[in-house]
Amino acid sequence: MTINIQEQNGGFVAILSGRLDTPAAVKAQQDMVPLMENADKEITLDCTGLEYISSSGLRLFLALRKETTAKGGKVIIKNINDEIKKVFMMTGFFNLFEIV
Repeated sequence: MTINIQEQNGGFVAILSGRLDTPAAVKAQQDMVPLMENADKEITLDCTGLEYISSSGLRLFLALRKETTAKGGKVIIKNINDEIKKVFMMTGFFNLFEIV
């Protein structure tokens, strides 16, 4: 699991690749600190390379959403595959995020 964070147009883009399972979520939480620190901006999570997400990964997405909502920012999720889309639909996450 890798997260590559880039500053773009006054906001941030995080490119996620690999499997965001429970063991990977521990490191991913540390990798996402810059996003949490800039939660007042627009943050795009590009999931083109994300193959799998576990409940631990969903919790990270939810924590980021909570932080951005509190600070006036916004989370956009793009390029999720069909399997992750199914997980988002089953858990109600699809309605919590702007997904493009």
